[in-house]
Amino acid sequence: MKRIALALLIIIVIVGGAVAWRMSNELPQIPAHRIAKGSFVDQVTTNGRVEPSVWSTARAEREGLIISLTATKGHAIAKGAPIALLDSREAQADLASANARIEEAKAIIQSLESGGRKREIVEIEQALKQRAAEKSQAEKDLAIAERLLAKNAGTREEVRLLKDKLELMQLQIATLEARRPTLVASTDIASAQARLREASAAADLARRRIELSTIRSPIEGIVYQLDLKPGAFVTPGTLIASIGRIDDLKVTVYVDEPELGRIRKGMPVSITWDALEGNRWQGTIESIPTQVVALGARQVGEIECRIANPERTLIPGTNVNAFIETRKLESVLIAPKEAVRTLNGALGVYLIENNILTWRKIETGLSNVTTTVIQSGLKEGDQVALGPEANLKPGAKVAISN
Repeated sequence: MKRIALALLIIIVIVGGAVAWRMSNELPQIPAHRIAKGSFVDQVTTNGRVEPSVWSTARAEREGLIISLTATKGHAIAKGAPIALLDSREAQADLASANARIEEAKAIIQSLESGGRKREIVEIEQALKQRAAEKSQAEKDLAIAERLLAKNAGTREEVRLLKDKLELMQLQIATLEARRPTLVASTDIASAQARLREASAAADLARRRIELSTIRSPIEGIVYQLDLKPGAFVTPGTLIASIGRIDDLKVTVYVDEPELGRIRKGMPVSITWDALEGNRWQGTIESIPTQVVALGARQVGEIECRIANPERTLIPGTNVNAFIETRKLESVLIAPKEAVRTLNGALGVYLIENNILTWRKIETGLSNVTTTVIQSGLKEGDQVALGPEANLKPGAKVAISN
């Protein structure tokens, strides 16, 4: 047993020594970057809010209960197409009642204008016909009596009686003709016409209420806001939906006050939305601010940008990330910002030459969040060390990790 334990101890010592020797002689692995020429983009990174470039709202014009929605949020809609329908049963009943009163008033006016009460008119007409026939016969009898008197075959008394009878007929006819207009008083017609106007006005009002029961889209576009549900009660002015054209969007970008001096009209802008990672929308600045306003704890200028959205994937009301390209340099030496370090108050990089770290002073130009322009000290193809500063020492031998 003692021999076995001794053998195991010897093996452990040998293996441990080999591992220690290997670790002491193995080169440290560090990441590296090869310097190359490329495009450098200087940009302002901030946030913004999306709005449609052209938009309008559909609002209720009368009170009522929403019984159905005929539009869907996020879907296209034509100008004048219905969005929501209000309950119009009461207005339908009012219209039917008004139409009935209109027909009644029209019938009364027609009856009055045709001469008044039908039975009385018929009696007068019959009496006029009878008196006209009697008058005609009396005129004939008088003519005969006057001829007989002229031949001394008749008497003056008979002629006088026939004349009296004829005058009576004429008086009766005149009385009947004077009575006929009195059957239709002007006040009766005026009253009937007033009732007709009132019923027509009521019908127009009911039709208008029925028409306003259908809430329609004021423009062609996309319904991007529609929050009400069937059963909701609305009053005049209640917002029903917001409609906009979203193939071309307006984005209000909030730029912090110190950065405003870098902003110019026409500069390129790109937009990203956290909800759709990997997507990027492009546009330009349309207007720059004329004042600085408070935005929470920030003092910002509100920049208006026009962003193309041909696939309509970016929707109004969203909060987005905005990147304003303030300057672009082509074919310049660029290095990752993490490669640039400070040693003894000087800027430089750890250059890797033949797996040996060498400190190299450099001069830099513009830089952004990730990249720095190298003005001098490096050339294309040089390799510079990345990674934590604690692992880097001038003169150290290293291996480049993949």
